[in-house]
Amino acid sequence: MTDGLKRYGVEGGSGTGGQHLPFARAVGADGWLFVSGQVPMVDGEVIDGGIIPQTHQAIRNVLKILEEAGYGPEHVVRCGVWLDDARDFMSFNRVFKEYFGAHPPARACVVSQMVVDCKVEVDCVAWKKP
Repeated sequence: MTDGLKRYGVEGGSGTGGQHLPFARAVGADGWLFVSGQVPMVDGEVIDGGIIPQTHQAIRNVLKILEEAGYGPEHVVRCGVWLDDARDFMSFNRVFKEYFGAHPPARACVVSQMVVDCKVEVDCVAWKKP
């Protein structure tokens, strides 16, 4: 911990092909947790399938980081979402509701070309009383 910041996942984060990623999976400060964008990867590889399985995996990756830091979906105050295709918006929303329906956060969603070959990326900001 440096100056009240706690960084999660800097020691071994890896992306496609096992390359080391130059950022933390999350950073906590004074009750806030900022989770880096998560794509539908398992063991450094994007999972097969369309928007539905990829959304489940991207959100599971976010939830795993939240859990590691001692947070849950009820602590998420905002999500950022990037979709590869605007036509996937309704399908994404159905999956998103499964995870955040009881505690809906604020959210922004944009259509963007992805850096890796996937359909979705999700990040979040969470807060709980320190």
